[in-house]
Amino acid sequence: MELAGLKVLAFVDEEFEDLEMWYPVYRLREAGAVVDLVGPKAKTVYHGKYGVPLTTDYAFDEVKSSDYVGLYVPGGWAPDKLRRYADVIRLTQEFHADAKPIAQICHAGWVLISAKIVNGYTMTSTPGIRDDIENAGATWLDEEVVVDRNIISGRRPPDLPAFSKRFVDELAAFSIQQEK
Repeated sequence: MELAGLKVLAFVDEEFEDLEMWYPVYRLREAGAVVDLVGPKAKTVYHGKYGVPLTTDYAFDEVKSSDYVGLYVPGGWAPDKLRRYADVIRLTQEFHADAKPIAQICHAGWVLISAKIVNGYTMTSTPGIRDDIENAGATWLDEEVVVDRNIISGRRPPDLPAFSKRFVDELAAFSIQQEK
């Protein structure tokens, strides 16, 4: 298991895109990672756009980026809510400052834009936020997954297999690099 024991933080809020939440979380767990679901409140049920529930493990203000090897931000409508929390912005900036892998898909680029970490990067997203990505100083590509330094970006649910595999691979490579 390539990610055995590594911890990944996944942001949660109402109306996450169900597949974009669960597919990567299950893939990370299958690879051996511990994925903590972190939202505005701990031990609280949040619902995806299509009604699939999940219960958070922790609240944003209860976690430290130093306890995790990577960050996952799912798409849906949740990113528009997530980017309004100071703790989400702080955590995202901390992961970025430490060059830890940050994966985002679909509308999740909004969180990275609000954290002001995309300038000079090449990314993808749902085409609906292409202008937002470009206006924040990033180059946008129409590809299923784009990796630029520590940011792994994906477009939408059909791209989840390639996106999730690449996130697992980037976390494994980062972990190996940290052990040296």
